[in-house]
Amino acid sequence: MRTATRTGIIAVLVAASVALAGCSGTPPKDTAASDETFTYANNLVVMTSWDPASSYSNEIIAMNNIYEQLTRYDSTTGEVEPLLADSWESSPDGLTWTFKLHPGVTFSNGNPMNAEAAKAALERTIELGAGAAFQWDPVKSIQAQGESTLVFKLKYAAPLDLIASSAYAAYIYDTTATSGDLAAWFEEGNTAGTGPYVVSDYKKGQEKELTLKANKSYWGGWEGSHYTSVVYRVVPQETTAAQLLQGGQVTFVPRMSPTLFDSLKSKEGIATSETPSFQNILAMLNTASGPLADPRLRQAVAKAIDYDGIVTALKGSLVKAQGVVPEGLLGYTTEVSQTTDTAAAQSLLDEAGYGAGGKKLSLTLTYAAGTPELETIVTLMKSNLAEVGITLDAKALEWETQWALGKSEDPSKRQDIFVFYWYPDYADPISWFVNLYRSSDEVYFNLSYYDNPEVDDLIDGVPALTATDREAAQQQYVDLQRIISDDAVSPVLGVTNFQRVFASSFDGYVDNPSYNNVVFVHDLTPTS
Repeated sequence: MRTATRTGIIAVLVAASVALAGCSGTPPKDTAASDETFTYANNLVVMTSWDPASSYSNEIIAMNNIYEQLTRYDSTTGEVEPLLADSWESSPDGLTWTFKLHPGVTFSNGNPMNAEAAKAALERTIELGAGAAFQWDPVKSIQAQGESTLVFKLKYAAPLDLIASSAYAAYIYDTTATSGDLAAWFEEGNTAGTGPYVVSDYKKGQEKELTLKANKSYWGGWEGSHYTSVVYRVVPQETTAAQLLQGGQVTFVPRMSPTLFDSLKSKEGIATSETPSFQNILAMLNTASGPLADPRLRQAVAKAIDYDGIVTALKGSLVKAQGVVPEGLLGYTTEVSQTTDTAAAQSLLDEAGYGAGGKKLSLTLTYAAGTPELETIVTLMKSNLAEVGITLDAKALEWETQWALGKSEDPSKRQDIFVFYWYPDYADPISWFVNLYRSSDEVYFNLSYYDNPEVDDLIDGVPALTATDREAAQQQYVDLQRIISDDAVSPVLGVTNFQRVFASSFDGYVDNPSYNNVVFVHDLTPTS
């Protein structure tokens, strides 16, 4: 299940990049948006699933305004904050977690959101096992004690406060909202959450696909100035979105090309923001077969890449990475950095017999076709490696083809370098390490085919540390990144930089990379 869902989202990332590459279009005729309406211009279809248990795609931008989690991660402070849970604590061994729920909260249909209701929602999500439900794997049982206490018993220690803040599969919803088939009821466009908005209108396949209205009984209240309506509008072409924004027909555009972003910075009535995301781009080097099984050659490749040049060429859509973990997450460090050193690369090639007069080194690289960002990066990599005498045979493939070759049971069919995006399912770096670097008999996302027992042991031990001693977990993540860097397993080519463009007619927007492209509309204050 995990493989299918993760590959599906990577395919969405590729599609988004293609859509953002469009450079033409005429905005449709429209009237200006109401001052009470926040209009989000999405470049893809918004809703792919309505069930909060299995939702795992674009609809995150709407679902997080309809549903809420027990906790919310604050990427600015690096702390987990209360949401539906006012407080929580764990046992010293990290195997028991107790959450105290906020009293008096109701679902949008009026039913109480109490401990029994929250327990039922999470148990249904776990039982269905769809989308990102795998993140609840540590849970052995959930107990409701009274109206407001939830007690989780775990099979193994894990940071449940972080898991409970996930943008996916952590929603609390009313499992008694219908007497019929709940999954079918959800897929009809019905909702039963505790969030500030409810569905007003859903028109599948239409430009104005989804409209939300205020949940008048929202426990967070409506005192002061708020947007009372949210429209999710499908606008595939970025130039059209820019024109609609300038004309007052949309309020927010989540991402634009660097050139168009720069052109809008000085426009009256327009505001912009730039925030490094939790999504990075990795070049997974084949440690198991082919030339790069030699660590000297992997180090040579890693040192030959011009990381600063890549960032410069992407003109603001990418920022330079340090280690594997992006800034804002536990495990981020400046102690592990990637540097370009062509002289050292040449020396390593000489030592391995591939220098001047030695053997010729040719490597294969695969990446997702139709992704302008990756095309630019790969072109630069070819030039970088050519400077030290390495020929790079780069193949742009459809994602499923790239994925199938990377997982091939025949090592001779696998690539030398696999370039792709990665991001966490919730605000914890374990997503990188357990998926990309832990050895396994069957290949999933460990597309470097890395097998290091010391690293496996460190990875296996870090969730318990995150649950019980985050300072120790931080150090363990630093140690892991140092080993991975020394072994030249996966140079990180950069971190995606979110370049947002929006109307200057509201205050309170904070970009939180833990909730990819989500605008928490209730937090905003319209100013004009």
